[in-house]
Amino acid sequence: MITVAVLTLSDKGSKGEREDLSGAAIADILKSIDAVVAHYEILPDEKALIKGKLIEYSNKVDLILTTGGTGLSPRDVTPEATLEVIDREVPGIAEAMRVEGLKKTKRAMLSRAVAGVRGRTLIINLPGSPKAVKENLDVIMDVIPHAIEKIKGDTTECGR
Repeated sequence: MITVAVLTLSDKGSKGEREDLSGAAIADILKSIDAVVAHYEILPDEKALIKGKLIEYSNKVDLILTTGGTGLSPRDVTPEATLEVIDREVPGIAEAMRVEGLKKTKRAMLSRAVAGVRGRTLIINLPGSPKAVKENLDVIMDVIPHAIEKIKGDTTECGR
């Protein structure tokens, strides 16, 4: 079983002014890979707070999924917070999400989402809308279990 922390990053959501549909969508989609959401929080778009939570949960779960804060707004700081805490970037994950997103909307090229590894935890930034969360997870869902196995030290050959 894969343990997951979901962090929704939204100023309005953290104040109770907006319902978090994206976090709920993530939890529902994760069932397909036998993953369980062990931690869930809605945070304001504050880089120091986001960094602190990424560090805290990276000691507790296999996967951290963030939703929100990946666009061009001055308050969108999720990628910067993530880059400051990861040990190694996994650019192919974000690249794959953008490539598939471009097939649906040209606005996908504006995503600044990143993915990487901190310790033995995979961290992936997702967009803030439930529709985009589903579309992005559809692209990467089948590689997440393999990635986590490798991060945890699995030494079996990857080639087919």
